[in-house]
Amino acid sequence: MIEKKDIDLEKTVLIGVITRDQNKEKSREYLDELEFLTYTAGGEVLKRFTQKLDIPHPKTFIGKGKMEDVERFIKENDIGTAIFDDELSPAQERNISKILDCKVLDRTNLILDIFAQRAQTSYARTQVELAQCEYLLPRLKGMWTHLERQKGGIGMRGPGETEIETDRRIVRDKIALLKDKIKIIDKQMAVQRGNRGKMVRVALVGYTNVGKSTLMNVISKSKVFAENKLFATLDTTVRKVVIKNLPFLMTDTVGFIRKLPTQLIDSFKSTLDEVREADLLLHIVDISHLNFEDQIESVNKTLDEINSSDKPTIMVFNKIDAYKPEPFDDDDLIAVRTKANYTLEEWKNTWMSKIGNNALFISALKKENLEYFKKRVYNEVRQIHITRFPYNHFLYPDYDEN
Repeated sequence: MIEKKDIDLEKTVLIGVITRDQNKEKSREYLDELEFLTYTAGGEVLKRFTQKLDIPHPKTFIGKGKMEDVERFIKENDIGTAIFDDELSPAQERNISKILDCKVLDRTNLILDIFAQRAQTSYARTQVELAQCEYLLPRLKGMWTHLERQKGGIGMRGPGETEIETDRRIVRDKIALLKDKIKIIDKQMAVQRGNRGKMVRVALVGYTNVGKSTLMNVISKSKVFAENKLFATLDTTVRKVVIKNLPFLMTDTVGFIRKLPTQLIDSFKSTLDEVREADLLLHIVDISHLNFEDQIESVNKTLDEINSSDKPTIMVFNKIDAYKPEPFDDDDLIAVRTKANYTLEEWKNTWMSKIGNNALFISALKKENLEYFKKRVYNEVRQIHITRFPYNHFLYPDYDEN
């Protein structure tokens, strides 16, 4: 469960659908994630609404009757924001806003808002602003009068709050300016990456909130911001790491997520370049998450989209200290044993056993099995290094745990 802290949270409702492509269980899982995203953005979910449809309604996403239920609840409970689990078309967003008379966001808008909160550097802020402008451009018609009634909050950070009086031409000009600015910074970052020489580069990749930053802190003995919220880390961090006497570069990248907005993939090109130019990927997985296999699939899909799926990869199953299988009663003849009942040892004997030495099980927080993790990473980096610099292989002997 999400912890509620003593702060003013924006009252929200969530709306999702059950379709032929998204069953009840999957819909509930997506809404769980959407609630965590909402909390991360500063909202509190008072109620969820779901409807079973073959496909989302083309005009209002959900049907008339369900929309009336949502409208009634919003008015009775003074709800300020309705958040939909899928990306709404500009027409859907306008139609829903007229009916509900409140702020209407979709998953993409919510993720962009969190990125706007999390961006710390000028470069990250520029990337987020570009993504927001590209998202807002087709939605300009008819939305400004609605936004003028809003007073900030979730979904209102960034250009949406300061560009209310603009038209399409001005927004297009701003997009062009932001792209030019990013091109300049991209060249600077490419030079920086080139100046690192031929040191082996290791990139941490994985779903958001799986513990990449915590692992980075432990291995590099640095202080990268880590928090139990989605997208706690947005700005890419590169640290020089030394295991035994072998130096290499480790990069902590932004976390991936299902339904990641395409605008973000495009605008965060340089961030993803750190992954593209890495010699080795450490794919961090939160094994305590009930649907970690789906998260792995989502990360692999994104890696494929950025042409990085063929890189040498070690699967690092993190948070073994938090892994708790659901209890199973063998005497209950009705119950069917599922993967949710697997012990950690049973998981290791599934498909994970086929990747052998490339599957590691650790707890970065509790520092469990980190010595074995270091040994595995050292050996992999050493092999890449001596291939690149064969004349000094004697400097880096085999790893000795003792």
